[in-house]
Amino acid sequence: MFYREAGQYKTSYRADQALFPIRQDQIGMLLILAIAFIGVPLTQSDFVIDSFITPILIFSLAAIGLNLLTGYTGLLSLGTGAFMGVGAFGCYKLTTFFPHVNIIVIIVCSGFLSAAAGIVFGLPSLRIKGFYLAVATLAAQFFLSWCFIRIPWLYNNNVSASIEVPERMMFGIPITGPTAAVTTRYLIVLSIVAVMTWLASNLIRGRIGRTWMAVRDMDIAAELIGIKLYQTKLMAFAVSSFYCGVAGAMLVFLYLGNAESESFNINQSFLVLFMVIIGGLGSLLGSFFGAALIYGLPIVLRMVKEGLGLAVTSATLEHINFITLGTLIILFLIAEPNGLARLWQIGKQKLRVWPFPY
Repeated sequence: MFYREAGQYKTSYRADQALFPIRQDQIGMLLILAIAFIGVPLTQSDFVIDSFITPILIFSLAAIGLNLLTGYTGLLSLGTGAFMGVGAFGCYKLTTFFPHVNIIVIIVCSGFLSAAAGIVFGLPSLRIKGFYLAVATLAAQFFLSWCFIRIPWLYNNNVSASIEVPERMMFGIPITGPTAAVTTRYLIVLSIVAVMTWLASNLIRGRIGRTWMAVRDMDIAAELIGIKLYQTKLMAFAVSSFYCGVAGAMLVFLYLGNAESESFNINQSFLVLFMVIIGGLGSLLGSFFGAALIYGLPIVLRMVKEGLGLAVTSATLEHINFITLGTLIILFLIAEPNGLARLWQIGKQKLRVWPFPY
């Protein structure tokens, strides 16, 4: 009787539309946030936080951005890595133009630059869709990748054609640069991801989210009931690119410390797409599951190799990683197309009726 909705009555529309209508879900979310903000910094080492948890959070935000476009609006994009790059290089240029502005503000503002790029390259979605739209976004990926390396102005004419993160302070504490503490950067990433996930959840449950899902299910019917397809699709591209741009800026400024154009190539786009597929299309929670699985898979394989004492080279381990990843994608597409998020929902439903088998 631990996980039951029975007896929890709603006395207002506001209560009925709550993000977590079941009290146990509210308590569980508070526990997760408490563990993330307090437990992880106190119990985990800097290596675990910096090498595993922080990048998972960043890629989860990028997967949420792609999920808003592909999972909720039904528009396939293969340019996620490029839009992340726009956010990263845009953040670098903004720090050059406004060196005294808070770096968190600049990271968020870089998302608007990526949103502008998303609107420009989202214009083909007004006339094409499906495979043809995927090809159009793939062209955007190659074009923006070319810009990242061929336009020296973007990286301030650096001879290495890379961007290097400057040191920035907040309340006397370094939050970017080589002297920034791992825990400090982790808490900033966690705060940004938590707030933007909350905003995305409210967005998809409101009028905008319902119009996106109507376009995804049947765009002709959506247009017949009064939904403006052009504005809806462009807004989806803008919001999706905004999330990807913020994720790209955090990837460089709060994790890597420096980056070049290869950090945002086509492989990055496919990586985020695989996170969405395995995690579950149309699920914010699935974006976190997919990022954790895809990013954690090479680490788990490396630990297995070391634990068994196998003499496997790094190149062979990388091939094994790709084979395992491809196998997982095929299995999920066949057995459970809705991904890990659906398996989580099934588990919650079974918990609601436990110990009764009906």
